Amino acid sequence: MKKKDNITICVANENHLKYIDTILKTIEESSKVRGTGIAKRTHEYVETKMLEGKAIIALAGDEFAGFCYIESWGDKQYVANSGLIVNPKYRGMGLAKRIKKFSFDLSRKRFPNAKLFGLTSGAAVMKINTELGYVPVTFADLTDDEQFWKGCEGCVNSDILKRTNRRYCICTAMLFDPEKHKKNPVKKIIEKIKIK
Repeated sequence: MKKKDNITICVANENHLKYIDTILKTIEESSKVRGTGIAKRTHEYVETKMLEGKAIIALAGDEFAGFCYIESWGDKQYVANSGLIVNPKYRGMGLAKRIKKFSFDLSRKRFPNAKLFGLTSGAAVMKINTELGYVPVTFADLTDDEQFWKGCEGCVNSDILKRTNRRYCICTAMLFDPEKHKKNPVKKIIEKIKIK
């Protein structure tokens, strides 16, 4: 659990089930405002993630502030960090970055050898992912697990993905490969960039 600026970030559990409808409503409203696709998730799906210890929630006291969840794919060879959302009231405070970092750390702890990936159409999330060591990749570099791709069917842009045989979409695919970072730690890469 991390606490900063009166906002607590923790792994969600059964005590947080009461926030599911608020989370889903916030995701839906954000999708409309952005005009981009966000895959829809059911109440039952989010509840399962919370009960499995695969969801991260941010709270300001008792008020919902943010959310994200993780899921493993391809026999735990890949892990996706998905559903990142911040309550509009708490945007612009760096909360998305803190939730994403918490999610990243939880993923690395629970699945230390897995490749972490995400699909996003948001520049802010791309920036956060880059800071964590993710790199843009083609969709072919991601899991071939059909269940993952089935989840994209809830997105308004799923027709693009289908038409292109899962090669292209509005989202950018980003991947963190732990094997590559063992050879070239992120800190050293950042130091090299700063020197130049």
